[in-house]
Amino acid sequence: MPIPAPNLYPPFNIIRLSHVDFGVKDLTASKSFYVDTLGLQITDEDDTTVYLRAMEERGHHCMVLHKSDTAHVKALSYKVFDEGELDKAHDWFKAKGHKVAWVERPYQGRTLATHDHLGMPMEFYFKMDRLPPIHQKYALYKGVKPLRIDHFNCFVPDVDEAVAFYNEIGFRVTEYTEDSESQRLWAAWTHRKGGVHDIAFTNGLGPRLHHTAFWVPTPLNIIDLLDLMSTTGYVANIERGPGRHGISNAFFLYILDPDGHRIEIYCSDYQTVDPDLEAIRWDLKDPQRQTLWGAAAPRSWFEHGSLFEGLEPVASTLGASPIIAP
Repeated sequence: MPIPAPNLYPPFNIIRLSHVDFGVKDLTASKSFYVDTLGLQITDEDDTTVYLRAMEERGHHCMVLHKSDTAHVKALSYKVFDEGELDKAHDWFKAKGHKVAWVERPYQGRTLATHDHLGMPMEFYFKMDRLPPIHQKYALYKGVKPLRIDHFNCFVPDVDEAVAFYNEIGFRVTEYTEDSESQRLWAAWTHRKGGVHDIAFTNGLGPRLHHTAFWVPTPLNIIDLLDLMSTTGYVANIERGPGRHGISNAFFLYILDPDGHRIEIYCSDYQTVDPDLEAIRWDLKDPQRQTLWGAAAPRSWFEHGSLFEGLEPVASTLGASPIIAP
């Protein structure tokens, strides 16, 4: 199916992705991984919850870890342009028949909880507590030196449907993978903030969260992280990379946290702010779309994902298969 024309005047104005909320079984182990190994900064914590931010972020948190009996994703959250956009979003989702609720979230103003066309939980807010800048407090830089949260990637059973829905609320496609035989989408990268993506969609059992990505200064930070993980008990948590994607041109590494939530460490993609920028097409069988250098992704990368709380995923209807490493 063709990529839809960009919706430049959506019903409400999303600025960017904001944060993710993970359920984790061992809060101490997860905190150690994200703080001591990756280098995120704690902004608040208690016996059940840890709030984290990256080095360039002024908002209170980009990640929430909450202690849970099961590993899951509670919600993916987005920031809107102003308070009025929250009311527009509420009315739009309600008119579509989606569940909507105003919920209390620590360190945030009014927050709208709803879901996309698959039931995937989405939250929207405008106000979040602002913290003093720390981007020049170089003594705090540790681990991979994460600067900011960059994007989500989700497994969905029908990528064409996901692109159509998110296009309605203003997400523009930058790159996509198409199966030449069926002419259906295998994957698509969509954005609001002017990077390659705020949220991407990959064909598979879904909805599930494939990964959350953090932007780092240089590829050398990724090499340093690999050395650190391989000598501090995390070598088995290294899943894929390092490498350079064909799609997005970004330098990447995929790792798993103690609960199996996948994290991408990411840098060097490109700007996409022009509203008339044409989407780039890749063929599903092109080995350079996965990795510019030609290395195929492992099977786990296409099969493993994080469940959303209370949401049962369904199988994909697309029978095509990507290139998978033996």
